[in-house]
Amino acid sequence: MSKTCDDAPVPAGDLHGVVEALIAGYREDPRGHHINKRFTPSRQEITEIIDLLLQIFYPGYHGRQDLSDEDLLYHVGTLVSTLQAKVERQIERCLCFQDEAVDANRIDIPKCRQRGRDVARAFVARLPEVRRRLLLDVQAAYDGDPAAASMDEIILAYPGLLAVTVHRVAHELYLLGVPLMPRIMSEWAHTRTGADIHPGANIGDSFFIDHATGVVVGETTDIGAHVKLYQGVTLGALSLPQHSRGARGLKRHPTVEDDVTIYANATVLGGKTVLGQGSVVGGSVFLTKSVAGGQRVAIEAPRLRVASPSQMPAVVGGSEIDAAVLDFDI
Repeated sequence: MSKTCDDAPVPAGDLHGVVEALIAGYREDPRGHHINKRFTPSRQEITEIIDLLLQIFYPGYHGRQDLSDEDLLYHVGTLVSTLQAKVERQIERCLCFQDEAVDANRIDIPKCRQRGRDVARAFVARLPEVRRRLLLDVQAAYDGDPAAASMDEIILAYPGLLAVTVHRVAHELYLLGVPLMPRIMSEWAHTRTGADIHPGANIGDSFFIDHATGVVVGETTDIGAHVKLYQGVTLGALSLPQHSRGARGLKRHPTVEDDVTIYANATVLGGKTVLGQGSVVGGSVFLTKSVAGGQRVAIEAPRLRVASPSQMPAVVGGSEIDAAVLDFDI
């Protein structure tokens, strides 16, 4: 434990003492600060990049809302030009940040700058294809949710579509070898939507996450086309010992084939686990084995015991309970 942690608390009102204690902590422990470093990605500008992408993918819904056909060439041209400059700058900073972490004295800034320029151009060139796939996701959401009044509602309001939109962008940057920036994007979406999709996850066309909250999709997950997930679904990895860092990069998460539906709060774990085409996983299932195509997996119905307040015991497990609370066994 550091000296500052052992010391008595700084007296209340002693701001100078607080500042000195904080600075001492920075100097004693290298974790949790980025002092004396030159390169750090800008979370603010990466958020601005996401906003620009939303305007490009869904014009008229995000950003300027009075667009006409005559405006498009100038409007979209300005957005794309601004986007490319910001993406180029942030990729350069991410690359230099990565190099600086290895050896602060051997950062090849011109190389980072050129690489940032090349990758940004490759990324921007992918935008029409990304948008084509996003429209399939919008259609899948509309087809899969009878509560959706229109595709307009999905684009304007559905957190699942926002999560998928950001993922498709972050995944392109991940494939292009950009460090850190894809994860900053995915975690921004996580905080906004409740869905945590690692940018490394490979997701097919016509993907729909209903409700979004609590969904977790791990880095090496492979998901086919026309897959539907409900809230609370986890596509995760089995726990590994702390010393198993060599497992990074290996297949650790499930494969979900085409036309699979996974209902709320189901957990599917393991790199060898495959959900075959057209299979259905019921709510709250915990699964670490593969499922053949077309099969349905469900837990047995729970055994419920319901009683009126007058029938309920006064004590359960030695503790008094409120008579208004229903008693149940599972």
